Amino acid sequence: MVLHEYTYIFAIGTGFALLEAFNNGANDVANAWATSVSSRSVSYRAAMVLCLVFELLGALAVGARSASTIKNGIIPVAAFQNDAGVQLLAFACASAGASIWVMWCTRHSAHVSSTYSLISSLAGVGVATVGAGGVQWGWNKGSGLGAIFAGLGMAPAISAAFAAIIFMLIKLTVHLRKNPVPWAVWTSPFFFLIAGTVCTLSIVYKGSPRLGLSKKPVWYLLAVTLGVGFGLFVMSALFFVPYVHAKVVKKDYTLKLWHVFLGPALFWRPAPPDAERAKVPNYAVVQHDAETESEADIRPPSDNLKGNDDAVFASKEVNPPAQRKLILAECNQEGYQRLMHEALEAHHARLRQGRGPLAWAMRTLHNNPMGAGSLHETANLITACKRVPAMIVCALLYGAHYDIHTAQVGIEGTPEGQRMARVYENATKYPNEVEYLYSFVQIITACTASFAHGANDVGNAVGVWAVMYAAWSTGKAAGAKAPVPLWQIAVIALTICIGFITYGYNIMKVMGNKITYHSPSRGSSMELGAAITVLIFSQYSLPVSTSMCITGATVGVGLCNGTLKAVNWKRVFLLVFSWFMTIPIAGLIGGCLMGILLNTPHFGKK
Repeated sequence: MVLHEYTYIFAIGTGFALLEAFNNGANDVANAWATSVSSRSVSYRAAMVLCLVFELLGALAVGARSASTIKNGIIPVAAFQNDAGVQLLAFACASAGASIWVMWCTRHSAHVSSTYSLISSLAGVGVATVGAGGVQWGWNKGSGLGAIFAGLGMAPAISAAFAAIIFMLIKLTVHLRKNPVPWAVWTSPFFFLIAGTVCTLSIVYKGSPRLGLSKKPVWYLLAVTLGVGFGLFVMSALFFVPYVHAKVVKKDYTLKLWHVFLGPALFWRPAPPDAERAKVPNYAVVQHDAETESEADIRPPSDNLKGNDDAVFASKEVNPPAQRKLILAECNQEGYQRLMHEALEAHHARLRQGRGPLAWAMRTLHNNPMGAGSLHETANLITACKRVPAMIVCALLYGAHYDIHTAQVGIEGTPEGQRMARVYENATKYPNEVEYLYSFVQIITACTASFAHGANDVGNAVGVWAVMYAAWSTGKAAGAKAPVPLWQIAVIALTICIGFITYGYNIMKVMGNKITYHSPSRGSSMELGAAITVLIFSQYSLPVSTSMCITGATVGVGLCNGTLKAVNWKRVFLLVFSWFMTIPIAGLIGGCLMGILLNTPHFGKK
């Protein structure tokens, strides 16, 4: 029996559930993909496409497994006394508490864990609903708050260990060689084997509920996992190795991507007689050689602002343009903010000069500013009608045109910019020819990490919504084994992807290279270490934050440089601080909402 009298609660709760999923994409997924984009292995737009594909695959294949913990492991079903209305309200408030907190953090470029925001909000709602004694604070067979919050310390440490082991394997096998390029070529299939095995293992280990693999014998699962892993190993040996051998060893600059299908025949392909340098991208984090004065004048905020100092220091002598820096000791907050605003306006001017929907939208907003007076003035109403479609287009496309790389380096001359320069100085730079090979490996590991996020975090987000839907549609409190509809998993996964595509840049610009120096070999190790950790936790139905895993993996790889100075500990401290602050704040928001709504005075109450 549908609870028609509480349809409005279900509708509001659904809105907050979708907002929580959107914020999950804009915050957690953005942090996960920041590694790949920061390493220059994939572009931001390519990351959007890969995220859409593999988040959906992970969610639909194995995503429902962790939903049961979120639904019933924290607040027991018996605590609701079979009152579906109270259960519906409880999980709507939990979703509201988590989404409000993460939305505020995302808006202010503060990275937090969406998973732990939701868990903390659920705990607060539980206290407001049934009292502190009704909440599962202990281990509860791996489903209580004790087990979940144990991951707060376990997940980053385990990810750091896995990532450090993988990168040290690459470092000892390839980077420390006198001639590392051939070693990188001939050992690359082994890392494809690792990535392929881990990705396959995430589906077949303990079985996907959608594929019925849990009923298969162990030998079958091992055969499938190793078969796919070694299949990728053989394919890379037959096609990838000959291609990159011709590309970086023979330095054949005439080679095209479609030549990879020639396979072993490329070993006998003669290189041009004038081949002296391999044609590979430059993976350096800071690339001043590619910068021009005009480009520096139109970068978005948080970028290198060289060349703009005259806006603040018009009366002061500064260094030549190529060496100008913002001197905070001689600049107050007002001047600094003015400089940032000018940089933002310059960036928008560049976007207006382009073609396509975004350029049209930016020109429309620029040419139709709001006039004097209130919004209800006739002229302003007409202007608003012109601006609304353009604002929608900007909201959808602005992130795809944001310069992530320069935003992560930090503003030169500021404490953060100087701190990042010191971090980069203590990180060993490896040849671009070697990093080029691992950029292909990182594509596999990035997709594996995205698949792992879909397997874990989508289940976390859909669990709350599934309870609301079950309670509203049946009129009974959702049981511990209530199935999660496939369409709900698909909607949540798609919403997560939309959040990343449209608003992920706001978090990505303050992550990635702001922790340690990134490169494809480092990034692939980070992502693979994080993916292994997330999949292990997911298979045991323990919700874990992908953000915490990738952060721990990043620190682990950074320490492999052999010095603590290679890690930006200020940024790490801010991340950990935000994780711990999430617990009380999200819990208070959800708990206060539930306490007020559940105990609101009304007529007829005695």
